[in-house]
Amino acid sequence: MQEDPTQSANAGQQMMQLPVDISDLKTIYANFFRVVGTFEELIIDTGLHTQQQTAQGTMEPVRLNARLVLNYYTAKRLLLALQQAVSLHERRFGLIEPDVRKRMQGGGGIA
Repeated sequence: MQEDPTQSANAGQQMMQLPVDISDLKTIYANFFRVVGTFEELIIDTGLHTQQQTAQGTMEPVRLNARLVLNYYTAKRLLLALQQAVSLHERRFGLIEPDVRKRMQGGGGIA
């Protein structure tokens, strides 16, 4: 059984199972994100960066496809859940090298 990082991120706190309705759920793929913060909220824009050049030699723009607006409490819970999920993945499959230049030089890690 796979561990749910959103539940484990709150270890030590009383767990509460919430019903979830996925009837309107939309799936997007993102290989790009940008984060902007205000005093009250964290804004995460996600999109697709094709890394393709146009005929004029300029880079195609990143196509943003979703915006997630979180308060900082929810953002911290998301951070903890993501840290736990990535740590679990790395324990199972090896370290992930986020720097593409190191990966290209044979620095290892998952692309």
